[in-house]
Amino acid sequence: MSMTIEDCTQVRAGFPRPFPNTASNVVEQLSMAGKVVIVTGAADGIGYAVAEGMAEAGADVAMWYNSNDVAIQKAQELAQMHNIRAVAYKVDISDAQQVQETIANSAQDFGKIDVFVANAGTAISKPLLEQTIDEYRKQMSVNVDGVLFCAKYAGEVFKQQGFGNLIITSSMSAHIVNVPVDQPVYNGSKAFVTHFGKSLAREWRDFARVNIVSPGFFDTNMGAGPLVLNEAYRMAVLGRQGHVKEIKGLYLYLASDASSYMTGSDVVIDGGYVLS
Repeated sequence: MSMTIEDCTQVRAGFPRPFPNTASNVVEQLSMAGKVVIVTGAADGIGYAVAEGMAEAGADVAMWYNSNDVAIQKAQELAQMHNIRAVAYKVDISDAQQVQETIANSAQDFGKIDVFVANAGTAISKPLLEQTIDEYRKQMSVNVDGVLFCAKYAGEVFKQQGFGNLIITSSMSAHIVNVPVDQPVYNGSKAFVTHFGKSLAREWRDFARVNIVSPGFFDTNMGAGPLVLNEAYRMAVLGRQGHVKEIKGLYLYLASDASSYMTGSDVVIDGGYVLS
């Protein structure tokens, strides 16, 4: 967007804003004590690692899941281990009504929502010409519609509260086209949520922060097959997959006061794959 000299001399009403009233000590900045975090797709993989990391940092956690009931037991274990509140909620994020109702229930149960991590996603790795329309719709209903529904209804809570923090899980595939598998629909869905998140960061600038995490290959149940992984090992600078414990700190940073001057950012964590 081009600007004139006159534009640069204009001062926005109410600006500059004051610095946030946060701790100076970086360890205290990273504490999540007293905060409430919702994580979708929290039964396993990256989602559970994020929920675990938030609990370890002292946050109360709402763990959203769809088909994997192990989230119920994991929530109980996190609550006992870290002396926090953790509750599992069964919700299909591709259903707008379920999302709206579960956000309302979560906000009522916990009293507020500080952070919403829109993490749940699905992948059907097929070339477009081999993919059915139903498979296309399934991916888009979760990866695009689900993120949009979560953002819309969490955003309403954030605006009413006057504060909030949305973190969207995208993918390194939104940055490159040479991912070693034919998955144009998945890549496109992640490109959507990446740019969607950046747009929201600007739209919500008066009451919430929005950032995006773009993971590469991580050792999860949704991970790729042996042939794809072999190519990933060859292409990634670090020569391996990531372990989910290696991504917890990034989400914690974005969720915490340590990142209070960060919004609209897309952070790639892929072992150097996109450098190839």
